[in-house]
Amino acid sequence: MKSRNIVILTLLALLVISSAFYTISEQSNNLEITLKTNGTDIKVQASSFLFFNRAPDSMIAEMQETALFDLQSDNSTVESVKNDMRYIAQKYNYNITVKIDSPFGVDQLPMPATVKGTSMIPTLQDGQSIVILKTKEFKVSDLVVARHPTYGLIVKRISQIKDGQVYLMSDNRETIVTNNGIMKGLDTWLPLENVVGVVKIY
Repeated sequence: MKSRNIVILTLLALLVISSAFYTISEQSNNLEITLKTNGTDIKVQASSFLFFNRAPDSMIAEMQETALFDLQSDNSTVESVKNDMRYIAQKYNYNITVKIDSPFGVDQLPMPATVKGTSMIPTLQDGQSIVILKTKEFKVSDLVVARHPTYGLIVKRISQIKDGQVYLMSDNRETIVTNNGIMKGLDTWLPLENVVGVVKIY
């Protein structure tokens, strides 16, 4: 009877140990990834509740390179950035949760840009660095970056919002005389979806 109890206790102990080992094994493949950005640069930080669980350097390096590319792309979104990180983690057999930490809050995605031209003088200067918050929440008078079918990315001020379109205007209202003739800053109607985001830092 005594030996039978010992066998039962031993089996129970083995069951507890194997369950604990399974739980630790499962958790060792789980990581929390934080993409910390100031709007112009980005750093990948990995953490786990298991002190011995350290993400591979090669995985972090790949995430870092991809996250920086995503930060600078006008086509990236919060969800597309997170999906890129998950895709990389899966290649290394990791399950991850991803958070973007920016000056504008959690899961708010900024984008750096450089002003080209003088159409936004005196507000913005040619060659000036700016940071945009990618958002569809904007209003009349906001400075925004938008996609133009001819000129690519442009930075302008919203003058009107009407019928699913925005009217964008240059701050510089002076006529500019160049070697190619007389020029004025671009004013244009564009679809709402063409707005990439609002200029937040300049």
